[in-house]
Amino acid sequence: MHLDVRDLRNFYYRSALGRAAQNIIRNEVRATWPDTHGHTVAGFGFAAPLLRPFLSDSRRVIALMPAQQGVMHWPAGLPNVSVLAEETRWPIETGHVDRLVVLHGLETSEDATALLDECYRALGPGGEALFIVPNRTGLWARSDRTPFGYGRPYSRGQLEQMLSYHDFVPEGHVSLLYQPPSTRRFWMKTGPFWERMGRAIPAVMAGGVMAVRAVKRHPPRPRGVGEKLKSPLGAFAPKPVAKPV
Repeated sequence: MHLDVRDLRNFYYRSALGRAAQNIIRNEVRATWPDTHGHTVAGFGFAAPLLRPFLSDSRRVIALMPAQQGVMHWPAGLPNVSVLAEETRWPIETGHVDRLVVLHGLETSEDATALLDECYRALGPGGEALFIVPNRTGLWARSDRTPFGYGRPYSRGQLEQMLSYHDFVPEGHVSLLYQPPSTRRFWMKTGPFWERMGRAIPAVMAGGVMAVRAVKRHPPRPRGVGEKLKSPLGAFAPKPVAKPV
């Protein structure tokens, strides 16, 4: 189930822990796409805190917020670009989006398969998406003090396998939020240290959040009942011959 938009707003904009998480994740998103000039950038779920750096140079920015979550005006002090949308029926033309950020959308979705199909539909050929989800081995997925403690956490293998099935090609991943999800002064003050340490030795420390960058495969691979498998023997494959009755 989706969290309420007021709870998400209060976490990211009105709590010290949320503002720290916002800063870390947003810097990573911007580093992934440093130049979006002439591109349409969209976010689904509660991706608004990550989209602000794209307002200045992108052709268009759209913050899609699912109906089960609710919507708020965004960005503050500027013309609204947030839209209330059905989870699997976005008010966007097919192939219109160049860059897509999904935050608090996939792990809380009531139908992740249909949501990924909608992500694929909205992206143009060669479009890129960044799926940000709770890491199932991280501390943030085990705490209900943050939005990452709700929904279904993923491992890297699970997420990449799901994306591949829906015709996305995973091309990179990164773990974030290595500091414990605590508001105690010590952890907040040493947060940057734990972030540097975690990225330096990711095999030892598990980040609370995982971001996977994937590119839309176009045309999609055929799959399902009508898919034909090639014979490994080719022309030398034996052919059945009917016997006379």
